[in-house]
Amino acid sequence: MLLPPSFRSSGDVLADRRYEYASAAFDERDFEAAADLARQVLELAPGFAPAHALLGRSLAELGARDEAVQALRQALGLEPEDVLGVRIDLARLGDLPADGAMTDAYVRALFDEYAPKFERHLTRSLSYCGPELIADALRRACSKRIREYRFGLTLDLGCGTGLMGQALDGLCASLIGVDLSPRMLEKAERTKLYDGLHEGELVSFLKGRADAEADLVVAADVFVYMAALDDVFREAHRVLRREGLFAFTVQAHEGDGFLLGQDARYAHAERYLRALADANALTPVVLEPVSTREDRGVPVPGLLAVMQR
Repeated sequence: MLLPPSFRSSGDVLADRRYEYASAAFDERDFEAAADLARQVLELAPGFAPAHALLGRSLAELGARDEAVQALRQALGLEPEDVLGVRIDLARLGDLPADGAMTDAYVRALFDEYAPKFERHLTRSLSYCGPELIADALRRACSKRIREYRFGLTLDLGCGTGLMGQALDGLCASLIGVDLSPRMLEKAERTKLYDGLHEGELVSFLKGRADAEADLVVAADVFVYMAALDDVFREAHRVLRREGLFAFTVQAHEGDGFLLGQDARYAHAERYLRALADANALTPVVLEPVSTREDRGVPVPGLLAVMQR
């Protein structure tokens, strides 16, 4: 599970040192030691939310569900914006619904920390290829629809450091990106590929756009951080001009709807995507299984879609 930085000073030097030891023990999967050290931290700094979160995660790994929930709830009470992502842990323990478990504050903190090493980690460690797959699927979709493989105004949802913009370089008359993380947007700005970059949540961003203004809306591996996609589909349809395209990737699962996986990402079913497309007058031109990244050397199942308004 990717986590935002949980270390900051508790205000007690000894507590900070023990928290570092607890974190190291957790990373080495010595969950008993991690839990014991986290308790020691809390004896010294009872209001230190990261230690409550670490204790809860350690107890969850040890199978002590009720104690884990109690510790995680304590962390959430101390930091209700949840930059630590404990709502995800609570959802996985069945104490919260999966829908809404991932907060904007968590995603922003996660990617602000991730930004300096984002591209290197994705491409080298995870063999990430989402933008390239989307660009190729758009080429094939344009061929099927007998239209030029070029686009007018393009909206890049969750643009990150600009990898999708690089894959579409030279193909868009205008490219505008949105992302929650200001540090990721700083990286995207340096590409010089975007005509506009906006910090914010993507549905709110879409709601602020004009009707039928975009020729293409893209979202490369963004919906793994969202549960229900109803609002995204509705707004994508609204902002797209007639015959405009909506291209995206998701992690996939067999079944219906969406679920929160053990990797702390959402997976969406093909039937769910097709139902949303039908409800929002979007025609799937490409909808196929892909893997955009690996997890410990194993391809992660996903879906690639290009839909036409």
